[in-house]
Amino acid sequence: MTSSPGYRWRLRQLMADKGLWKTSDLGPLLSERGVTLSPAQVYRLVANTPERLSLVTLAALCDILSCSPNDLIELTAEATTAAPATLVSRSRPRRARVSPT
Repeated sequence: MTSSPGYRWRLRQLMADKGLWKTSDLGPLLSERGVTLSPAQVYRLVANTPERLSLVTLAALCDILSCSPNDLIELTAEATTAAPATLVSRSRPRRARVSPT
């Protein structure tokens, strides 16, 4: 068993600590800093864990919340299991046999 890097997105918790309870409160603050996101994008940013995030947006969030990227992103180690090498080598696809009709 090995571990792979993982992370926990803490934006909602940091917003609550600063008294920002609604996702609609975050949109205008981001706009003031040059980050234009739709209300749906702001909601997804707060409610879900993003897979990718622009550095401009990350810097704006850190400025709004007076925090560092380390406060927003908590690194974790997730346990994963590797497939045995013998199973991987046996799972080669077979060549299709096509007969003329």
